[in-house]
Amino acid sequence: MPSAWGYALKNGGDENKAKAFVGQLFKHVPVLDTGGRGATTTFMTNQIGDVLVTFENEAEMIAREFGRDKFEVIYPSVSAEAEPPVAVVDKVVDKKGSRALAEAYLNYLWSPEGQDIAAQNYLRPRDPAVLAKYQDRFPKVDFLSVEKTFGDWRTVQKTHFADGGVFDQIYSQQ
Repeated sequence: MPSAWGYALKNGGDENKAKAFVGQLFKHVPVLDTGGRGATTTFMTNQIGDVLVTFENEAEMIAREFGRDKFEVIYPSVSAEAEPPVAVVDKVVDKKGSRALAEAYLNYLWSPEGQDIAAQNYLRPRDPAVLAKYQDRFPKVDFLSVEKTFGDWRTVQKTHFADGGVFDQIYSQQ
C-alpha cells in the first residue's frame, strides 16, 4: 500500500487521488495474505491471482523453488523504502552481558563485507560500492523514504493501519 500511495503522490496526485488509486488496486486483489511467504504460496502453488507484489529477494527464492521460466519479474519505477529494523535491546544485552557482541554484529551488517553477503542473497545493499558491484541484480528504482513521504512511523500506523484507518476505509469498500 505505501508504494502505490507514494507512486500516486509522486505522479501529481493528492491524498484523495492516492486513496482512489490504492482503492482501485485493491479491487483486483483476490487474496490478501498476512505475509510474503503466504502470498507466494497463494500465487505460485495455488495459482490464485495474476500478479504477486513482494520483496525483490522473494522473487529470487521463487525462481530457485519454481524455476525462472514460470514468471516474469517487473520492478516498479517507484517504491517505498522497506528497511527491516535491527537494534540492540539494552535490557537484554545488559542482562546477558552481550552488548559488545551485539554491537559488533550490527556494525558488521553495514560493513562492505556484510553488505556483500546481503547482496549475494538478493537483499539490496545500502553501500553504493557494493550496490554497483551487483547492479545486474538490482535495477534502478526510485525509493521513497517512508518518513519523508508519510511522516514518522507512529503517524503512519495511526493514519493508515490502526482500526478505522485509511487501509480499513479502502479495504471495506472492496
